[in-house]
Order: sequence, then C-alpha cells, then structure tokens
Amino acid sequence: MSGEDAPAEQQNAVDQKQETKASEEPKAEPPKTEPAPAAAAAAEATATPAAATEKVPEEETFTYRALVLTGYGGYDKVKLQVKKGKPALKAGEVLVRVKACGLNFADLMARQGLYDRLPSPPVTPGMECSGVVEAVGEEVTDRKVGDKVMVLNRFGLWQEVAVVPSTHTFLIPEGMSFEEAAALPVNYITAYMMLFDFGNLRPNQSVLIHAAAGGVGIAATQLCKTVKDVTVFGTASASKHETISEGGVTHPIDYRTKDYVEEVRKISPKGMDIILDPLGGSDTHKAYNLLKPMGKLITYGTSNMLAGQKKNLLAVAKNWYHQFSIHTLSLIQGNKSVCGFHLGYLDGEMELITEAMNTILDLYKQGKVKPRIDSTWHLEQVGDAMRKMQERNNIGKVILNTEPMPEEEKKEESKKEDKKKEDKKKDDKKKDDGKKEEKKDDKKKEEPKKEEEKKEEPNKEEK
Repeated sequence: MSGEDAPAEQQNAVDQKQETKASEEPKAEPPKTEPAPAAAAAAEATATPAAATEKVPEEETFTYRALVLTGYGGYDKVKLQVKKGKPALKAGEVLVRVKACGLNFADLMARQGLYDRLPSPPVTPGMECSGVVEAVGEEVTDRKVGDKVMVLNRFGLWQEVAVVPSTHTFLIPEGMSFEEAAALPVNYITAYMMLFDFGNLRPNQSVLIHAAAGGVGIAATQLCKTVKDVTVFGTASASKHETISEGGVTHPIDYRTKDYVEEVRKISPKGMDIILDPLGGSDTHKAYNLLKPMGKLITYGTSNMLAGQKKNLLAVAKNWYHQFSIHTLSLIQGNKSVCGFHLGYLDGEMELITEAMNTILDLYKQGKVKPRIDSTWHLEQVGDAMRKMQERNNIGKVILNTEPMPEEEKKEESKKEDKKKEDKKKDDKKKDDGKKEEKKDDKKKEEPKKEEEKKEEPNKEEK
C-alpha cells in the first residue's frame, strides 16, 4: 500500500550520465629531459577514452532481485527476477535495503486478480517490509542513511531494494528484529483501527475474531488484552486452539466442525459487541445477526472468494450472490452499525496511519503487543510460503527473507521439486491407467449385451 506518488515505475532505473575525468600517473622520465608540449597533449588525449571505458556508472552496474507477478493464476506466477539499474530518488523519498517482507492475504488475492489496489502485471507485490535506509532524497529531514525502518506501501516491496516516500517509513524500536518489523504494519494497524477507531472498544465488552490464528487475528487478540475484561471469541481449526488460547482468546471455536453462531449463542445469548469479519458473503449476514443492540460489525475482507490456487469463478459468484446489503431503516430499528475497513484505500491518510502506528509501537515498547512469526522463507520459496498461508496452515505471520538461499538449500529445494514432478507423473499415470481400466470394464459389460442382441436378431427374422 503506497501513496499515489510511489508508482511501480520507481522500480526501474533511470539512466543517468555521469562525467568522467581521466587520470593517468605520469611515467618516469630520464633525468634532465622534459617532454615536448605537443607530445604531452597527445598522450593526455589518448588516455582520456581509456579511463572513461574503465569507469562505469554505478547506476548501470547496480542489480537487485525482485519478486514479480507475471500474470494472474497459481503460485508459479510469482517469479524471482534480477533487475538492473539503481532506482532513482525523487524529493521526499528514501532508498531502503530490504531485509524482510510480510506476506498478507491480500497478496494471495492479488495473485488471482482479485485485489484492485495492485496494478496489472508485470508488477512487484508486497505491502510491508523492513530494512535499512541506504540513501535519502532531497527535502528528507526525518530519516538518515543507516536508519532501521519498517515500511508500509501499496505495493512494490517484495524486492531487495525499494524506493518509497519517507512518510511511509517508521523507525524500528530497540530490540525489535527485522522479521518482527516486517510482520507489524499491515496486521496491527488494521486490527488497531478496527477495534479502537471504528469499534470504540471498552472494558467488559465481547469481540468475535474470525481467523484468530492469522496475522490480523493474533494482533486483534493482543490489542483486546490491553483493555480490561474483554471477552474474546476466536474461530480457528482445532489444532490451533491451544496456541490462540495462550495468546488471549477466551472461547476458541472450531469453525470446521461446529456452527460458530450456535457456539457463540450458547455462551453469550445476547450476542457480540464487536465482530471483525474478513470472510464476506453469507458470513457477513451471520455476523450482523449476531450483534447485540449497539453492536458494531466491521467487515474488512472477502476471503471466502479464495478457493484453490487459481481464481474460482464459482466461489467468486457465490460470494457476490450472498453479498450483505441492508436498508438504513433496519439499522435504525436494530440499533446496530456496519463499518467497512480497507487499509489499501487509506494510502492518502498517512497522518492517521502514523498516529495509529505510534500508539502500536508504544504498546510494543511496553511489552503489551508482539508479532508472532509463523515461518520465514527465502524469496526463492515464495510459492511454498503462499501455499502455507492459503491452505490456512500458519499460526501468525509468514515472512519472506531477502537473504539469498544457500547452495545446499537450493539443492534440497531442487530435489523436492523433482520429487513433486515425479509424484505428479505417477498420479497422472494412475489416473490414466484407471481410465483405461474403466473403459475395459465398460467394454466387457457391453459384450454380453451385444451377444444377446445377436441371438435375438435370428428369432426376429423367423417371426
């Protein structure tokens, strides 16, 4: 998520001509012998081109690795590429050497063409990262070379270097790792603004958090604990219940085996004060009906649209068909409120975001919030990282590390890929063999029928 002044074109270098001056050490001459002026001039003229060819501008030799979404579809559509040329800085911008990047659900949707805040491919995704400032542009007074920062941008951060407005950077507190810093911006700002700006969370209230083991879910749970006597209901698969309970969820609910509406009603018959809904579709209807009088529903996603590696048109159509809609009169009579939150559309409100981030960082320094890292992956492993998140196997944040993968790990990855391909071939062969067997069985079933038909034909002729 970035301001409109940080378009994708910043990722490409702008060729800059630099003047080069020739420099040649004078050769030792015999004593008492001075070179003729004409000869000296000729020697200097021939030296200049040679020196110029030796010195190549840094902007032309600079390279960096970047993940690029080459088209919409599966995990293989995000490819690691090498870009040439040093990105140019405009006034108010900084160049950040990226150390770690955060993976968000919006990135998964963007890969399938379901997230409209990402420009059309080819484009580098990534809304948050952490790193070190390597250069500052003109008019930048609040950042300097060497500052450790976390970055929030609309896109373009899944790469080794990134150019962003300095206002989109936040200083990393003492003791916070680059992985934690990359895990903080999107999840914690989203959770904070929903709970406190929209939700007005107060003591003794109840909150329902869907996907409580995800990045936003864990952030929201920790923030709820900063308010006295808040009861947290959290949906997650059974294997994650112990972890989210330890993190502050009062009532974990297995949404895969139980009806979460019924489970909530058993414990809280009147319903919830605040519900955070990232699901969309029919679940938004359920959420609205679960609100207490004066309750608040905050919807911030449509993850129900995501089914499989590639865009599932049936899932998209189903979600749109069940899209929540309500008449204002119903809101008045129900004494309820419905809010929509999308951090990607707040890129022009950096003062508001900075205020929220400052509060979150204060809470971090006090030890009240701390990002939970599920796993860290190299840029080369982005497909596996996305798969883990999309299959809901993570507890906390999935992080991408910009350090190149060691050769030994590359060999292991290559072996794994070869094994996957071999397993796929075996599966395909089994399917083909199965189809052939089915055809054989069908033929065997048809043969007795043909024999009977042949026997019946002479009888008909006799009649």
